[in-house]
Parts: sequence; C-alpha cells; structure tokens
Amino acid sequence: MTSSDKAPIAVKAEAVAPRTKPSSYPEPFFSRMARREKRALGDLFGLRNFGVNLTRLEPGGESSLLHRHSRQDEFIYILEGEPTLVTDRGEVPLRPGMCAGFPAQGIAHQLVNRTGRTVTYLEIGDRTPGDEGSYPADDLRAALGPDGKWVYSHKDGRPY
Repeated sequence: MTSSDKAPIAVKAEAVAPRTKPSSYPEPFFSRMARREKRALGDLFGLRNFGVNLTRLEPGGESSLLHRHSRQDEFIYILEGEPTLVTDRGEVPLRPGMCAGFPAQGIAHQLVNRTGRTVTYLEIGDRTPGDEGSYPADDLRAALGPDGKWVYSHKDGRPY
C-alpha cells in the first residue's frame, strides 16, 4: 500500500534494492568500497532531513574511509556480525546490539570487517547543508555541493 505521493508506507528493508554504485569516492578510494552494499531506506520514503542506510560489509569490507564531518552527525547500530570501529583514538570491537554516535567535528571513524562473516548495520546521518568531510589518513577532502552530491579534491585543493 502506498500514500498519495507514491512513497511506500512500509517495506521489508532487505527487499529494498541496493545502490547501483558502491561509492562516490574517486579512485584510488572507490575500489576500496567494493565489499560494501548500501540500501538507501530513508530516500525510499522521501526523507529530506536525514538519511538511513541498511549497510552490509562483506569480509574485508570498509564502511568508508576514516573520516569526520564538519556539520553532520552520524549514528550506527549493529544488527549482525562483529565489525571493528576504527577511530583516530583507537579501535573498538562491536557486536550486534551495540551502537555508536559521531557528532560533527568529533572523532574520525570508520567500520572495517576483519572477520569471515558479513556485517549488517543501520547508519543514520543528517543532511546539514554546507557539510565537509575530512580524511586524516588519505589525501582527500569532500564538500557537499548544492545538489546534495559530494565534490572531492586533494588536500591541497586540486580536484580529482
């Protein structure tokens, strides 16, 4: 059943088609996301103020590059598997039922799957305009464009 604007009222999250492109990162970073699959649940319902993704990491997969946001907050909730939360303050092993939050301008973070099992988690983040991403371990900067898409450059400002 759908509402008048054609957005569904409720769905089984696993039935939502995964994104066709695994990442918007430029190479050499794009290929690092090959073991990540995202299902954009929030977009399906027309949510504009925050995004919700059902994300899977296959063994060896990464959620993202180690990063932090200038304006956006993020939250994760582990559904299955045992990822490692990597931060610029150390590492924390996670298990199903655990969660973590990352305020804007806080610690740099990423999830990695160092196990032989798939990891599944929910990620939730706001969509504050003017956000920028910084990547302490990589030569990358990101700025959220007016169209809601990320624009990437080297740390010295050269575009990718």
